[in-house]
Amino acid sequence: MKSTGINDSLVEALKKENILVPTKVQSEVIPKALCNLDIVARSNTGTGKTLAYLLPIFEKHRYEDKVMQAIILTPTHELAIQVVRWIERLSQNSDNYLTVMPVIGNVNIDRQIKKLKTKPNILVGSPGRILELIKKRKITAHTVKTIVIDEVDRLLDKNNVDMVLAIIKSTLKERQIMCFSATLGKATMEIVKEITKNLQIVECGEDTSVPKEIEHRYFEVDARKKVELFRKIVSAMDIDKCIVFVDPSPDIELITNKLKFHKINAESIHGNNIKLDRKKTLSDFRSGKLKFLIASDIAARGLDIGDVTHIINFNLQNDIKSYIHRAGRTGRNGKGGVIISLVTPKELMVLRKHAKTMNIKLIASDVYKGKIINKGER
Repeated sequence: MKSTGINDSLVEALKKENILVPTKVQSEVIPKALCNLDIVARSNTGTGKTLAYLLPIFEKHRYEDKVMQAIILTPTHELAIQVVRWIERLSQNSDNYLTVMPVIGNVNIDRQIKKLKTKPNILVGSPGRILELIKKRKITAHTVKTIVIDEVDRLLDKNNVDMVLAIIKSTLKERQIMCFSATLGKATMEIVKEITKNLQIVECGEDTSVPKEIEHRYFEVDARKKVELFRKIVSAMDIDKCIVFVDPSPDIELITNKLKFHKINAESIHGNNIKLDRKKTLSDFRSGKLKFLIASDIAARGLDIGDVTHIINFNLQNDIKSYIHRAGRTGRNGKGGVIISLVTPKELMVLRKHAKTMNIKLIASDVYKGKIINKGER
């Protein structure tokens, strides 16, 4: 990690995390970030983008300044908390001590205002709540020198872009902006170019690449029979830890209840979860108490959960970026993984199109006498 330009104390802190060699995105981004350049980086899920922006922040900012110095914008509460945990670990294990505060919605704002009086060095959270506190003049945006937009393709969509732009405009012109995502569309890039200066573009892999270790299976089925097929697959396969993707979001609770009725060890996360329920569900899933996590693409965005053995696409999105993000939840660090898609004939056409673009092999599958077989092998 020393080759990236970070100091010995941070290198030692990373050794405690068993991180010895920088990933490609870290090697490309960190030296540029240390020169205060604006950056947009595209790199696949699980390639170390979080440390690519956190390490320069730790290198450049000082606790002794006692002011808010960096804002990290994230699309989900879960991703915000994961970033906060990384900051806390780096602070604890190095001489580069910085304070951090999560600033997310659905949390008592008065408590947040009280905590902001301590002037945390780094704020991590959702654009909506951060902008609200800036408007209330509880966040001193004029002291912010670094803005990170994590999952930039999501945060510059039509639902979030105005809030993000307003946050940026509230800071001084000499701030640094760093943007990261696994996928970058043309519209997103146009906005990024407008809000940055002397932009450095870092490309680490194609949009359409997924881990080579992943096996891609599909089962063709009528939409009304997907739950029944799901039960058969679960009985036939040895599944340790599985994320089941369901969209649209309103279907999540309905499908989860059906699975639980059939004694399948499943819980869901979605927009209507109470915070404590979400926390317990994710904790149980990480520990192995829970085998199946049911989620939408949005709810699962940014989740960093190790050892996910299987992904099940209960339904398929037309957007190939959705398949790539889902695939990135498994097959990490060279480990194998299986993606199972339950597809109607119409969805199968979409899946085949995705497979051609990603250059992956699809295995047509079936359940026969309680076993998973390749279709036609009976």
